[in-house]
Amino acid sequence: MKIRELVEQWEAHDKGRLTRREYAIPLTLEDAARLAALGEMYPKRQLQDLLGDLVSAALDELEGSFPYVQGSKVVATDELGDPLYEDIGQTPRYLALSRKHLAEMIAANKAPPH
Repeated sequence: MKIRELVEQWEAHDKGRLTRREYAIPLTLEDAARLAALGEMYPKRQLQDLLGDLVSAALDELEGSFPYVQGSKVVATDELGDPLYEDIGQTPRYLALSRKHLAEMIAANKAPPH
């Protein structure tokens, strides 16, 4: 999701799956003020929900910003029959680690709380 799509989501009150784990992060005064401004603009949204949405959008943008690094292995061909090479940059590792942690978190959420 792009940052600019957040306003549409906030107005639609859409929510995804939530983890049981909570994260505490310090904010600069400027960022805290900007978060408070969003809270005032969208009073039906909790500040923690706004912050979670912002983190999610930032992670989506970060994922898209990893540069493609062409490997030597052909993994597919395009519509013109030209080879498409594997990405050996940070993206595949990041995606694999994200899938690993997601599977662990899903398993932990299925377990009864301690």
